[in-house]
Amino acid sequence: MESYCGKRIWVGRRGTVLQETKYRTIYQARKGELQSLRRMAKDDPWKPIYHIHPPYGLMNDPNGLSYFNGYYHVFYQWYPFGAIHGMKHWAHVRSKDLVHWERMPVALVPTEWYESHGAFSGTALEKDGQLHLYYTGNVKFDEANRSANQCLAIMDPAFRIHKYKRNPLIKGTPKGYTGHVRDPKVFKKDGLFYMFLGAQRNDLTGTLLVYESQDAIGWEFKGELQVEGWSKGRMWECPDFFWLNGKDVLILSLQGVEKNEHNYHNVYNVIYLVGELDLARLSFKVDYCRELDKGFDFYAPQTFADPQGRRVLFAWAGSGEVAYPTDPHGWAHCLTLPRELILDGTKLKQKPIGELVRLREQGLTVAGQLEKGEKAVINGDDAFELNVRFTEIAADRFGIRFCQSDREEVTLLFDKRKAVVTLDRSQCAHRFGEQFGTVRSEELPIGDDVSVRIFVDRSVVEIFLQDGEVAFTSRVFPLGESRGITLFADGKLDFHVEKYALARGIDG
Repeated sequence: MESYCGKRIWVGRRGTVLQETKYRTIYQARKGELQSLRRMAKDDPWKPIYHIHPPYGLMNDPNGLSYFNGYYHVFYQWYPFGAIHGMKHWAHVRSKDLVHWERMPVALVPTEWYESHGAFSGTALEKDGQLHLYYTGNVKFDEANRSANQCLAIMDPAFRIHKYKRNPLIKGTPKGYTGHVRDPKVFKKDGLFYMFLGAQRNDLTGTLLVYESQDAIGWEFKGELQVEGWSKGRMWECPDFFWLNGKDVLILSLQGVEKNEHNYHNVYNVIYLVGELDLARLSFKVDYCRELDKGFDFYAPQTFADPQGRRVLFAWAGSGEVAYPTDPHGWAHCLTLPRELILDGTKLKQKPIGELVRLREQGLTVAGQLEKGEKAVINGDDAFELNVRFTEIAADRFGIRFCQSDREEVTLLFDKRKAVVTLDRSQCAHRFGEQFGTVRSEELPIGDDVSVRIFVDRSVVEIFLQDGEVAFTSRVFPLGESRGITLFADGKLDFHVEKYALARGIDG
């Protein structure tokens, strides 16, 4: 007998779980505990107001991103009973405009034998007037042994969700692979359906598995996708695939990649590969490869096509194996803002979705010139958007300090001579995850015109440089008085600033 989510279960010889209690009974028994967590989390001043976040408990990967029956839908991994990685559910929010979000009933609760240890990540596909939600049923036999089943739930036009009665669609994992096979990405091409699965070989190296289907229900294993020029990582997770400007784009979330100069400094990292997919030969020819986000807290991105044909991305603004300052407050993590992806040649640019301007409230515009050693000080808020343009740059080092007070600050520094931009959170009062460093840098050619767009939402920061060429996503947990913003330079430059306080987009 073992215990998961406060529930005793029997584990049979082949891993079949016979549940002693239905989940509704467990939730009823722990109702007071959940209400206490909700109250504690709601009053936390670090709780975002316009980023998607959990009401309480822990969130991680975005799942099932889609536009269906008049709404944008975002599902996400959620463990309700605390800020720890426990038995994962799928939570659900929806929106008419990608900005204002409504919480919906929990979409998936892991009650079946094929998902005995959690409903793991997956994707969405609209088919026959319904939204098909593909996910991985996680099964653990013990701490060292596990398996995985690929499963289906279906949401009808009234937004009712039921699990497919003949689950799992794919039972277990193929020979030659560990139990770490998960996170289905399903798409249709040339009349057939394909499923990409992140996987790990028995020799503990990462790969991508490919399945094919005529009807998106019955699946045939085709083999591994050979990604030419890339073989790093002990596990490939959360694959995402799409077409953009005539190119094929593959996104992978990676475990076990060694840091290299400015790259791969987080516990887990994300890359994108631009090239050409050949499903007949199970190959992906890589023309360009780059880390997707240069910040401290970014993982498991997923994309979808919206009705305007835009490719929209959400990611988990968090990191595994790191304790966060909000953990004692009964909640952890959030998602990034929705970003539009634009392929510029072979480089993927990320821009905050245009609808975010609807959150703007009172605004402030400041323009001027800095001489050597001078500063420009601007009053901040705890939730704001800051747009800065530096021009006529005759300085070697310049930048922006924000979340600033006499006791702390976050610094974005541009070094023109080295052609490097750096995000430094080493001077934050609440420091965490320091085993993975407190500074992140990226190469960036710096001429006479630099654009910066910063979104701060209490405890999450998203920075977009040069019209989305470089992005930094990071969590910071400032003191209440740390709302200052300062522009600085060691030489002469002109600046133009627009700052907006931003309104609430989701309830607590």
